Amino acid sequence: MKLWGGRFAKETDQLTDHFNSSISFDMRLYKQDIIGSIAHVSMLGKQNIITTEESHAIITGLNALLEDIESGTIEFNEKMEDIHMNIEALLIERIGAVAKKMHTGRSRNDQVALDVRLYTRDEITTLKLLLKDLMETVLNLAKQHSETIMPGYTHLQRAQPITFGHHLMAYFEMLKRDYKRLTFSFDNTNYCPLGSGALATTTYPLDRYDVAHTLHFTDICENSIDGVSDRDFCLDLLYSLSTLMMHLSRFSEEIILWSSHEFHFIELDDAYSTGSSIMPQKKNPDIAELVRGKTGRVYGNLISLLTTMKGLPLAYNKDMQEDKERLFDSIDTLKMCLPIFTRMLATLKVCPQNMYKAASGGFTNATDAADYLVKKGLAFRDAHEVIGKLVLYCVTHETSLEDLSLDIYQSIHPIFESDIYEAISLSTCVKGRQVAGGPSPKALANHFEKATDFLNQC
Repeated sequence: MKLWGGRFAKETDQLTDHFNSSISFDMRLYKQDIIGSIAHVSMLGKQNIITTEESHAIITGLNALLEDIESGTIEFNEKMEDIHMNIEALLIERIGAVAKKMHTGRSRNDQVALDVRLYTRDEITTLKLLLKDLMETVLNLAKQHSETIMPGYTHLQRAQPITFGHHLMAYFEMLKRDYKRLTFSFDNTNYCPLGSGALATTTYPLDRYDVAHTLHFTDICENSIDGVSDRDFCLDLLYSLSTLMMHLSRFSEEIILWSSHEFHFIELDDAYSTGSSIMPQKKNPDIAELVRGKTGRVYGNLISLLTTMKGLPLAYNKDMQEDKERLFDSIDTLKMCLPIFTRMLATLKVCPQNMYKAASGGFTNATDAADYLVKKGLAFRDAHEVIGKLVLYCVTHETSLEDLSLDIYQSIHPIFESDIYEAISLSTCVKGRQVAGGPSPKALANHFEKATDFLNQC
C-alpha cells in the first residue's frame, strides 16, 4: 500500500506506477531531500509539534540513511513514485512508526519545491566555479596576445586590424555577464518554500523562519500558493544557461573557422581534436562542434519548461514534474561543456604570422587612411571617397595600399605625404586606438586590470 493509499480501494495499475513515477531522475535529489527533512524535523521538535526524542530519532535515522545511500547500498523503488516517498518509506522500515511523524505539517508540494531550490542553489555554485575557470583561461590567453595583430571582422569580411587579445576579451565580457546572470539566478532561488504545505500552509505552529535560517536561505517565500507553484527560479537558470551556451557556441564557431586550413589562425591540441575514419589527414574540431550542437539542446529545455508552465492554474499541478529533467539536463550539459571547452582553449596553439598576414590583406587599414586625411584637414566624407577610389585602384591593379607609390596617392589627392605609410602600418593602426575599450596595448592593459579585479571578487 502506498503512503497516500488510504482513500483508494485498489492498487494503481503498473502502467500508472511507471508513468507517474519520477524516481528514475529525481533520485539525484536524495541529499537535498534528507537535509530539508532534517531541518523540518528539527523545527517540529523545537515547536513541540513532536517530542524532542522523536525529533532526535528521526534525524539520527535520516543521517544513517544518507550515509547508506552515498555508500551505494540502497535501491529505490519505482512503486514509491519519487525520492520523497522513497526516503520516507525507507525510514519507516528502519526506525518504525516514529518516522511517520516526519511529514507532519508538510506536503510533497512544498517538499519538492524545497529540494529543487536546494539542488539548484548547489549547482549554480558549481557552475560559477567552472565559469570562473574559463574566464581566467580567456584572460590569460588574451594577456599573452595583447600585441598579436589579427583582422577584425564585420559580415565575416575583414574590417579593421585588432589584436587577438582584444578579440578574446570580447568573450570575457560575455562570460562576465553570464557570471552575473548566474548570481542573479542564485539570489532568486534562495528563498525557502517549506511550510507552504500543499498550498495553504497548516494549522501547526511551524516556524518557517527557523527552517529558512537553518538551510541558509535569504528569506521565506512570502505567499504559500506562490511557494509551491513558482518555477521562475528554474526558468531564470535555464535562460542564464541558454545565454551562456549561446556565447560558447559563438566562440566555438570562431574556433572552428580559425582552425580550418583557410584561416589557420590556431591549431587545436591533439588531445581535444578527433580524426576521420576514412581520411587520414583530418584533424577535426569535434569538441567545439559538439558544444555548438548542444546549445540547441539547452535552448529546447528552456522552451519546454516555459511551455509547460504557461497554462497552469494555481497552485501545484503534476505537469510541474517536467521541470526536473529539463533543469537537470541543462545543468549536466554545462557541467560537461565548460571544463572541456576551458581545456581546449588553454592548450590551443596560436599562429600569429597567419593572423598578421590576414590583417595585411583586405584593406583593413583603409579607415586609418581616411583618418589620416581627416587629420590633414579633409572632411571625413571627402576622405572616405578618396580612400574608396584608392581601394578601387588597388583592386583593379591587384595591389595594396601599402604598396602604392606616393605618386599614385598624390594623383588621387595632393594632400598625401610620405608619412602616409607610417599612418597605415598595422602596428600604428592598432596602437593608435587608445580609446577605452579599444585594441591598443594601453587600452587592453586597463581592461586586463578591470577583468582581474572582477575575478578577484568572484
